[in-house]
Amino acid sequence: MGLPRFARPKGVDGKSSPNLYVANCGPAVGLSIDAISSVFSTFGEVNGVYAADESGTRVIVSYINENAAQAALKALHGRPCPDLGGRFLHIQYSILQPPKQVHTNDSIPVSLVASELNIPGLYLWHDFVTAKEEEELLAAVDDIPWRCLAKRKVQHYGYEFLYETRNVNTRQHMGELPSFVSFILGRIALISDLGDAANIVLNQLTVNEYPSGVGLSPHIDTHSAFEGLIFSLSLAGPCIMEFRRHSEGVCLPKPNSDTESKAESPDSSSNVKRRAIYLPPRSLLLLSGEARYAWHHYIPHHKVDLVKDSMIRRGSRRVSFTFRKVRGIHFFVVPSAGLASGFVCLQFILCMYLIALKILIDLFGYGFL
Repeated sequence: MGLPRFARPKGVDGKSSPNLYVANCGPAVGLSIDAISSVFSTFGEVNGVYAADESGTRVIVSYINENAAQAALKALHGRPCPDLGGRFLHIQYSILQPPKQVHTNDSIPVSLVASELNIPGLYLWHDFVTAKEEEELLAAVDDIPWRCLAKRKVQHYGYEFLYETRNVNTRQHMGELPSFVSFILGRIALISDLGDAANIVLNQLTVNEYPSGVGLSPHIDTHSAFEGLIFSLSLAGPCIMEFRRHSEGVCLPKPNSDTESKAESPDSSSNVKRRAIYLPPRSLLLLSGEARYAWHHYIPHHKVDLVKDSMIRRGSRRVSFTFRKVRGIHFFVVPSAGLASGFVCLQFILCMYLIALKILIDLFGYGFL
């Protein structure tokens, strides 16, 4: 459930407590937690020694009773401590804070396996790659220049995803997918749950790096740009992915900074169905069928996630490898006007009809025909 939290002292005449804020003391100045605990234990039983912040130069010493804290402060404050390298310690009282509430008003149960969500077409495989393979994949992409976006970094392979139009330019092929992901594609082809769909040729890869606390806006990957299977491999850090299905007739705004902030507190009415799943490092997620076309997927902008009553802190980075199959839309180029241009329009309408038909079959099967 995480470490206890303490209030930063305000002024030297703070309220007495069994907890001491000790500055000029910590691992960053060569003092181990065990050594600090040993020195302060001479004044009474120590409940624990905790880092006061990320500097490594300040700690919280928590005693069982207040008298021990008073004795330690009186003996050590503002004086050199021979047992701690002769360092001058600056000590104040510190107050234990109540546990921080993590989105309790908006929390939904988080599942560890896809079957618990009852979303057709959603699959999750744990440990799809090994820790060594994860390390090699991260090293491979870190050797290649990243493109920096507003809140994350990205790399594209095969075809570039155009965020302005949420589509791809099929006429601009960037080459084959990199060799360092070949074993992943081979492993995907062997997944028995996919049946004939495992034969799909994945030809587009987007690699995203998310810093701690950065998530993903609610969206459905563009129907016209990609075919029915989308695979996402999570590396380096964990996260929660939430799925939302809105009732028919509900109009959704386009993603922007305002909708991202509103996504943290979505409409709790019956118009929205919500599910959530925990994505550990090295896991592979598949969106297909209903999960692909009918549910928005979204990663909350959190640094800490609540999973099965446990507080799980996200890593300093999370890297996702998202594999897709770009839909091929091909036209015959006719240089003349008039009847010829009308023929091109008919070809375009026919292509769009076939795409829509393919989406309906993927989503509902052949029963609707």
